[in-house]
Amino acid sequence: MNGRRIPRFPSALAFLLAFAAALSSQTTPSASLTLLSKEGHRALPIAMVGDQEFVALDDLAVAFPLAVREDSLGAITVTYKGKTIVLTPDQALASVAGRLVSLPAAPARNGRRWLVPVEFISRALGLVYDVPLDLRKQSRLLVIGDVRVPRLTVRYEPLGAAGRLTIDATPRALATVTQETDHLTIKYDADALDAANPPLPPPGGTNLVQSVRVVDATTLAVDLGPRFTGFRTTSQPVDATMRLVIDLVAPPETTPPAPAPVAPPPPELPPMFGQPGALHTIAIDPGHGGEDDGVRSASGAKEKELTLAIARRAKAAIEARLGLRVLLTRDDDRNVPIDERTAMANNNKADLFISLHANGSMRPTTMGAAIFCAAFDKEAAQTAGAAGLDRLPTFGGGSRDIELVPWDLAQTRHLDRSAAFADLLEQTFRGRLPLAARPVDRAPLRVLESANMPAVLIELGFLTNAEQAALLTGDAFQNTAVQAVFEAIVKFRDLLPPGGTP
Repeated sequence: MNGRRIPRFPSALAFLLAFAAALSSQTTPSASLTLLSKEGHRALPIAMVGDQEFVALDDLAVAFPLAVREDSLGAITVTYKGKTIVLTPDQALASVAGRLVSLPAAPARNGRRWLVPVEFISRALGLVYDVPLDLRKQSRLLVIGDVRVPRLTVRYEPLGAAGRLTIDATPRALATVTQETDHLTIKYDADALDAANPPLPPPGGTNLVQSVRVVDATTLAVDLGPRFTGFRTTSQPVDATMRLVIDLVAPPETTPPAPAPVAPPPPELPPMFGQPGALHTIAIDPGHGGEDDGVRSASGAKEKELTLAIARRAKAAIEARLGLRVLLTRDDDRNVPIDERTAMANNNKADLFISLHANGSMRPTTMGAAIFCAAFDKEAAQTAGAAGLDRLPTFGGGSRDIELVPWDLAQTRHLDRSAAFADLLEQTFRGRLPLAARPVDRAPLRVLESANMPAVLIELGFLTNAEQAALLTGDAFQNTAVQAVFEAIVKFRDLLPPGGTP
């Protein structure tokens, strides 16, 4: 700790046991803020003032330690090692060593005690304290100093007979997964875990995952369903996150198929590795992300979440059943500039680009999916058509001719195949998903213009239509949409010459 002082709490072992018990509890968390350092933990009571969470200044003074003084004019001075924070009772501001910072609410008096919003710790105290203070308000946790406490985000996706459990640890922390009878044990290389109880399928039935729980300060347990037969794990860094993916396996279905099926085949089909065609890499672009929510439904469903959910399902299905590489332009909730999305597909030599979106309209009755190809004006098409050849030297001697096409006109070379794929999508969508009056169209879409491969943009439906919004966010629609896209890709692959170029 470089000689820097941090609060002395009870033993670390006592903390780890108590912290794990609190996280694994299924009851509502107690109204307290857990302060965690290398030396242990302590609980700081939280009081509600209106809709804000407050802590008492005298409790903070004991924990850190601080000197708190109220002057005759009512100003409150908080001092730490000669550095001062000044608060005024009727203002949601703090003066920190002469610098003004905002607070969500003004200090409040409770009898003889002064209360401050919990954000006072990170916004004001953190500026004068001599070790980092990481306030995690949602978890009611304050990490003090150099303590490794990754936030865990858990997702479970049923994939027909199989399933996929994804756990993101931020900041990065490595994990070891082992099987013990009816559960998996996931041990993290960390001091503690910041893990909320994840939303998972209800127990029982045919779910491969029954629950995910915290069993001690650094360990999760995944309780498995009776159909579980095996698993495989992969880990990969994503920015500041370490992503652990656990693919769960169940026995193949043994029920014979019905003689007269009344519904389309389920989205999870057997592997189809047959033809070694021209498709090797597919780029799927979940639209929007980060601060850009896209279209929102009246019930709060967001386009960015819908597109990411369907993209993940499509990636899992295509990779598992076709053996192709699927690249997502984003695999989490972050903003990716439009040009970077296409550049990612180009730089990874994708053979097909699919951008996923949901639509919106001022008319709440408008509905239906549509598929778009890029459109260029005559001048742009002529510019692309007039692109010349440049002779470049090769490594083995001699030279070769390279066709030069402007970056923002790269799609002009692929418009016919893009239109062919759009028509295949319409065929596989029809009869399964509601379609717009004009289901295939062209538009000057920037995300498609620079794609140097066949490329389409799919508007899955209208979130501004309450009935369709409920449909779009359901598992049945999303599985059907993935199945339709999957079948269109198979048909498109079969149109290409084996080993040729798309």
